[in-house]
Amino acid sequence: MAYPEVDSRHGDSPLGIGDIGLSEDDLVLLAELAKGVTVDRVGRRLDISGRTVRRRLRGICDRIGVATAIEAVAWAARRRLI
Repeated sequence: MAYPEVDSRHGDSPLGIGDIGLSEDDLVLLAELAKGVTVDRVGRRLDISGRTVRRRLRGICDRIGVATAIEAVAWAARRRLI
């Protein structure tokens, strides 16, 4: 899997948020995970199942070009999205 180039000095990506297609709910999901909330609890807060949270998280990771949820949270935090 090829990852988007990132300028580590600024945490910038050549792709804009609109280009990647992250929704407000995606950012809420990442923000909740960043706080240490479990996947099942995030699902309850968003009124979806834990399985749906995991599926959406996998989609987020694929869109931004990272391999894990931790990397996705770090990616969003570096860009001050969460």
